[in-house]
This record gives sequence, C-alpha cells and structure tokens, in this order.
Amino acid sequence: MLRKRAREEDNAVLIDMASLEPGNGSSYGSTAHAAEHDVQDKATAVHYVLLRAPWAVLCYYAEDLRLKLPLQEFPNQASNWSATLLEWLGIPNILLEQVPDTPPEYCSCQFKASKLRWFLGSGNQDTFFTSTKRHQILFEILAKTQYGHEKKCFFGIDQLLAEGAFRAAFPLHDGPISAVPENSQVLGLTQRQVLLQYWARWSKWCKYQPLDHVRRYFGEKVALYFAWLGFYTGWLLPAAVVGTVVFLVGCFLVFSDVPTLFMALWAVLFLEYWKRKNATLAYRWDCSDYEDIEERPRPQFAARAPMTALNPITGEDEPYFPEKRRVHRMLAGSVVLMMMVAVVIMCLVSIILYRAIMAVVVSKSENAFLSAWAPRIASLTGSVVNLVFIVILSKVYVVLAQVLTRWEMHRTQTAFEDAFTLKVFIFQFVNFYASPVYIAFFKGRFVGYPGNYHTLFGVRNEECAAGGCLIELAQELLVIMVGKQVINNVQEVLVPKLRGCWQKWYSRRRKAGTGTHPAPWEADYQLLPCEGLFHEYLEMVLQFGFVTIFVAACPLAPLFALLNNWVEIRLDARKFVCEYRRPVAERAQDIGIWFHILAGLTHLAVISNAFLLAFSSDFLPRAYYRWTRAPDLRGFLNFTLARAPSTFAAAHNRTCRYRAFRDDDGHYSQTYWTLLAIRLAFVIVFEVSKISESSFNDSHLAGPLLILSNLSLWHGKDQLGWGFSRQQVVFSIGRLLDLLVPDIPESVEIKVKREYYLAKQALAENEVSTRALSLMLSLATRPTMGLGFCLLSPGSTATKWVKD
Repeated sequence: MLRKRAREEDNAVLIDMASLEPGNGSSYGSTAHAAEHDVQDKATAVHYVLLRAPWAVLCYYAEDLRLKLPLQEFPNQASNWSATLLEWLGIPNILLEQVPDTPPEYCSCQFKASKLRWFLGSGNQDTFFTSTKRHQILFEILAKTQYGHEKKCFFGIDQLLAEGAFRAAFPLHDGPISAVPENSQVLGLTQRQVLLQYWARWSKWCKYQPLDHVRRYFGEKVALYFAWLGFYTGWLLPAAVVGTVVFLVGCFLVFSDVPTLFMALWAVLFLEYWKRKNATLAYRWDCSDYEDIEERPRPQFAARAPMTALNPITGEDEPYFPEKRRVHRMLAGSVVLMMMVAVVIMCLVSIILYRAIMAVVVSKSENAFLSAWAPRIASLTGSVVNLVFIVILSKVYVVLAQVLTRWEMHRTQTAFEDAFTLKVFIFQFVNFYASPVYIAFFKGRFVGYPGNYHTLFGVRNEECAAGGCLIELAQELLVIMVGKQVINNVQEVLVPKLRGCWQKWYSRRRKAGTGTHPAPWEADYQLLPCEGLFHEYLEMVLQFGFVTIFVAACPLAPLFALLNNWVEIRLDARKFVCEYRRPVAERAQDIGIWFHILAGLTHLAVISNAFLLAFSSDFLPRAYYRWTRAPDLRGFLNFTLARAPSTFAAAHNRTCRYRAFRDDDGHYSQTYWTLLAIRLAFVIVFEVSKISESSFNDSHLAGPLLILSNLSLWHGKDQLGWGFSRQQVVFSIGRLLDLLVPDIPESVEIKVKREYYLAKQALAENEVSTRALSLMLSLATRPTMGLGFCLLSPGSTATKWVKD
C-alpha cells in the first residue's frame, strides 16, 4: 500500500481510524496488512487514506510485539499520600475530585493467539484491543513496510513523511473537543472530553491529575511525563516556602547557608521518593519489564542492520549492529559535541569582553545615573545577550544531535532517545550554565590589585561589586531562568494558537461555499502535529538545575519554578487534548535517562553549593572573624579590605582600599592563606565523606546531610570540638534513611508476587481445563452418556458445554 501511495499520491494523509470492522475476516498477508478506505476532499485537494486493522492482523502483531493484555480485573486502588494523610487527620481534601469512568487495574500477561479465550473480554472483537494498542499495531506496520525499488530499501512512514509523499499520519482523536459546561452530566462524555473537563481546564490547577485516564488515552510515556511533572511541582512547594522565608529574613540577617542545606536534602529525597512513585506506576500500568523483555528493535534499525544475532533474553534472532562500529560512531559524535561546546565557550568569552567594554563606555557617560550604574547595566545587558545566544545555539544543536544519533544505529527506541537526550543535554548544560558558573567561581578572582591589574585581550578583567558576586549571580539566574520560562510559555501559548488559527482559516477558505461540516479526520488534520516530550523534559530538567545548583545565590528560584510549573501542567495538558493531533501511544517504564541526569545534577548541586559557600560567599570569613576577633562582627568590613601599595597611593596622591586579603605590597596576607585552608578543609571533609559513603546501595543520600554537620564546624570555638561527632550523627541518619526508604514500596512488591502467582495459576488451570475438555468431548461422543459442566479461569467468562 505504501509503495502504491508513494507513487500515485502527492497530497495524501494517512489516518488511523483506531476502530475495527466487525466481522471482517481478512487474513494476515494482505498487501498492507490492513483494511483501507479512501476519501477525496476536492475543496482542499487533500486525499485521506483511512486505515483499519482486521482482527487477524491485530492478533498476529499483538503477539509479535509482545503486548500485554488483561487476564483478570481488579478495582482501581490508586491513591496519593497526601490524600491518605488528610483523610487520616480528618481534614477535607480540596485536591481530590471524582473523575468518571476510572480505568480498573488488571492482572495481565503477554498475548498469545493460541490462548485467546483465557484473556479478559476476548469474546468481543470490537473492544478486546483498546484504541491505544490498535494505534501501536498499525503504526508498527507502517513503520516497517518497504516501498519503492526493492534494492534501495526504502521503508517506513517516517521516510515517506520526510520525502513529502504524505503530509501527515496520525490516529484520530476520540470525538470532537466541543466545550463541555462545568455542570454537564458525566454520562456520554468521550475519553477526550473527560480529560478536557477534569484535567485540561485552568480551574483544575489545584486538583490531582487523572493519570490513569491520561495513560489510557495517550499511553504510558505521556502519562509518566505528567506524573513526574506533577510530583516535581508538589515537591517544589516546601522548597518555595523555605526559599521565600529565607529571602525575607535575609533582608535583615545573613542566612545564605539555610536554603543551601535544605535544598541539598530536598533534592536527594525528591529522587528517592520519585523512584518509589515510578515503581508504583510502572507496576500499575504493566510496564515494569518493558525495556528488558517487551521492547522491540526500532524499525529503522531493523531495516539497516547488517546482520542478525540471538537475543539472550528472548532467545529470538533479532537485527544486530556490531558494538565496535557503534562505539566508533559515538566517538565521532563526541568530537562534534566538543566542537559545539567550544563554540559556546567562545560566545561566553565574547560576552565577558562585551561586559567589560560596555562598563567602561557607560561609565564615561555624562548622565550621572548611567555612570553610577554602569557595572549593573553592563551585567544586565550581557545577560540578555547571553540569553539570545543560548536560544539560537540550542536550535542548531538539536538538529545536529538528531542526525548524529540516527547515524549511531541504536537498537531500541529507548536507547535512541537516551543517546539523543544525553547529547543535547550536555550541550545545553554548557550553553545555559557557562555564564552562571563563570560569575559564581571565576569572576573577580583574576583581577589583580591597584597598580597591577590583569587583562584579557587588552581589556581589564571583570571584578565583583562591593557586595560580592552573589548578587550578580542571582541577577543572571533570574534573567536566564525566568526569561527562558517566559519565552517558552509565550511560544507554547501563542505559537500553537497562531498556527492552528492559520491552518483552520486556510482550510475553511479552501472549502468556502461547500456548506459542509468537516469530517473528523479533517478536523484533526487542522490540529498541530505533536512535537513529543523531549523539549518539555529538557525545560524542566534545566529548571531543576537552576533551582538546586545555585540556590545559595537565589533562594527565590524554587518559588519562580513552582509558579511556572502550575501553569506548565495545564498548558501542556491543553496542548495534548485540544491543540495537538493525537500522538501514537508509546510504552515506557520510567522517564528514561532523564532520571540519571537529575541524579547527576543533584550530586553537582551539592558540590557546587559547597564551593559557593566556601569560596563565593562571606559565610566562612564571617565565621572565622567571629571566632578569632569579634563575636558581634564589629569591624568585619574593614577586615575584608586591603590597602593599595604605597607606590600606587603616591602616584595618585590618595589612599585606596579594595576588597582582598593582601598586605601593603599587594602580596597575599597570612589571613588569606588561613582562610584558604579553612575553605579547602570544608570542601575536602565533605568530599572524603562522600567517598566513604559510596559503599552503600544509594551513595547520594547521606552526602548532602553531611553538609549539615560540616557547616557547624565554624560557627564557634565551643562547637569545633564536637562538630566532627555531630557530623557522624548526621551521617548515620543518612544511612538510616537510606535503609528505611526502599526504592520499591512493599505494597508493590506484594502485588508483583501475587501477579506472578495468578499467572502461574491461570497457566496451570489452562492445562488442566484443556485436558478435561478433551476427555469430556471424547466421552460426549458416546450415545449413552450426557455430560454438562462449566469451565472457569481467572479473568475469563464461563463456557458451558452440554450434551443431552
């Protein structure tokens, strides 16, 4: 079919009807392995090809794809810990809402056509396969079908879409998206309307997400994204409260270490409890072993793989690409990645020079305001220029990473997406964080002193303002983080609206005068193509980095992230329900490599904040001054200022003081070396403790807790002696928490064991029932005997055999 359409049609759209033809007896082996119906829209010159898979094709590919289908139904017992807690406390839960038609839970196993009768609902061919499973089967067929000349090995709908043979290929939505009144009756609502009514409305911002409904309509991959986003947003609430309180109190007192300590612990516990949540959802949605057993090779990989090899898990021959050749290609891709990182560093250097030159130019202005605020103006405009560079380079590298990842020939879709994600994230990490890292750890450290200033390309190196670089770092973070969020939200709101309005206006103008309403496939074609979840994850993970890595400089970052995510959840929900064509449902057992990236960011955040407190803030100098000189910090400002060399003072006929720990000749003073030793000890003790904890199952839990005790070492002379013992107490608490918070909840482990038991029991009953049925039929052939009995199995309907 694809071969014929690629030759004959220049303006066609493939539509998956996602519904069966009752009674269709087509057998496997037809040209397209699917029933086909053509619709010609003469007004718009678009040819729609409507596809439906016959029953035999669905059964064949369901077994080939190792789809899991239900054996037995259970009531849905999904609950949130907050709902359980509020119910136990007797407090009304405003987050809870009853959503109609809640999908039940199932005990399921891999589909076998020979065991069809033992699966739940096998008697009704129209409803046995859900719409999402039919979508998966049809698009698997489309992705693997060859077309064109046999020797050229052209294959798959993706290639045809890229060549322009088809405009689009998508499954139909479940009915129109006509507005549903708030007080409407729930009876008769389609799945799409239920999602609009109880999930995608802005008024539902304070309600639990109906994740089981999302999974049923969009598949596990989309549902896991929204589950993670909602979980992350909920955990941002305590972080935002602490950050806001610290910011308000910090206007009067210096508490820059409080949000750092809290966020270090917060990030670790967030990942620990997400693993538990993910394990619960993966079990409930029947995808716990998807990547190891169920996932098939990518169609693009299967078509281009030069050989086959035995899969050690499934015992089947599968397409194979030599690992050595893949490693060589990945190394070549790494070289390209390093070149792009070098481009980012060049842009950073240019921005540094821009700031220095702009500060000099503005400071010479005759306007008193501009002259006084020259450093801040240069820094702010430099941040805006940096944001522009970030956006432009991001677009370029995403396209380049897609080409490189396809060339590397990854076997499964999960491996392909993980490799692509890692490439883009490494680049985006450098792209987004290069400037904040420079301000936090390098700016102002290579300035020199009066009479001996250091330069870069003839331009004097930047130095921090009188209050240090943390204020400028906070400004940079707010410009990049909030600016990026505003740009993304504007793009996600306005761009789809404008594109959708244009497409609808264009279609209506072409059909003007016909007086007919658009068919369902025409209405869905006017929607925007789904762009996937990569950019959604990337936006949130980069935000997570800003919230955790630099929280010492910007305690309000969690608050801005929380406000953004409240909008983001409903914005993404409306896009998927109202503005996007329905995506093909994809299975997944977790959020993929994004979890490992989050874990890496958590490690980096702990180390980064330790260095920020040690080297970029006045936390340790204040503690040292309080310990050695004045507990009330009187005279601390003069303590941090050095005098310019006498030669400089004589040449300029004035006394100059600058922020540094140097003597009158410009050399580092004894105080500088003492503070350096304290700072290094602060970081080294923390790092040694991190290494010592690596023997535990989850090494990233106790490390952040260790900072709690490390910081206490410098609070006072009396605390120094017992600080190390308190460190061991906190470290022990970390070990205890690691043991008390298992990755998989006990309730899920019990359910998994019960499912294995039920599956074995069903298999045993199948064998016994088959033998009994054979015996019964043999006895029933005797004219003198009349037998009647009923065979039952878990999850199946009763079948009664009667012989009179």
